[in-house]
Amino acid sequence: MKIVFLDEYTLGGANLDPIRSLGDYVGYSSTRPEEVIERAEGAEVLIVNKVVIGAKEMDALPSLRLICVAATGVNNIDLEAASARNILVRNAVGYSTHTVAEATFGSVLALLRQNTYYDRYVKSGAYSASGEWVNFDRPTHRLWGKNWGVIGMGNIGRKVASLASAFGCNVAYASTSGTNRTEEWERKELGDLLAWADVVSVHCPLTPVTKGLIDTEQIALMKPSAVIVNVARGGIVVEEAVARALDNGRLAGAAFDVYPSEPMPATSPLLHTADSDKLLLSPHNAWSAVESIEGLVECIATNITNYQTTK
Repeated sequence: MKIVFLDEYTLGGANLDPIRSLGDYVGYSSTRPEEVIERAEGAEVLIVNKVVIGAKEMDALPSLRLICVAATGVNNIDLEAASARNILVRNAVGYSTHTVAEATFGSVLALLRQNTYYDRYVKSGAYSASGEWVNFDRPTHRLWGKNWGVIGMGNIGRKVASLASAFGCNVAYASTSGTNRTEEWERKELGDLLAWADVVSVHCPLTPVTKGLIDTEQIALMKPSAVIVNVARGGIVVEEAVARALDNGRLAGAAFDVYPSEPMPATSPLLHTADSDKLLLSPHNAWSAVESIEGLVECIATNITNYQTTK
């Protein structure tokens, strides 16, 4: 069985022996769209993270029977085309739940406590030169007692809700799927959630329904003192709308780990806000703790093993 991994670099140099041991393995650090068909020729199992696999690629790969997505989101795979061709698609679930939830909290706490500003203040020498033991340039806020709104109550959203409750927050959520679940937290309509929340964190998948979900109109419902964090998928929160709201004092802070185009272009409005200390940006690595990557490798290996035992 030939196994081809088209973008190994997305696992950060992890030990791939659990996958390599399962078949005739070929790996590539990265793969351009025009290289996909040639490199995947003869593969029964194809592993991708961000490489797009559509109907054209599937038709050119008659041996392909399983696509393993080295991530939770599968928006880079044409699922209808795969189903029509009896090609299984398996993603990795749960490997980064704790890590992304922790990254969410790190961002919120950093924004509320103005960590970026005060870190730079001390390192610049301004604190040493001030002659004063404390500085109040920027007000800081505690998390306890805040209203935390979760958008998307999947594994990560539920973990964030649990942690927020433990930190003394009032928690509610909005569902983007329309699915009714029994949760310990109150469900609100999106507009009501945004108006109520001091903190909004986004944890839903990118779908036609959620693309552009948080735009200028939705941000206008939020408190000017609120902060928003998107660790889900780029395009759910409209970057230009957030940048404008930060500059106009309509939002107190924002954090992004994901972007519609990755890497983000130099022209992104997020890179040109008037006050960069209101904004935290990371390169789509909220999920990438060493422990999470090890878990991801095991998920992929398990998906391949399960396929082998049932084919």
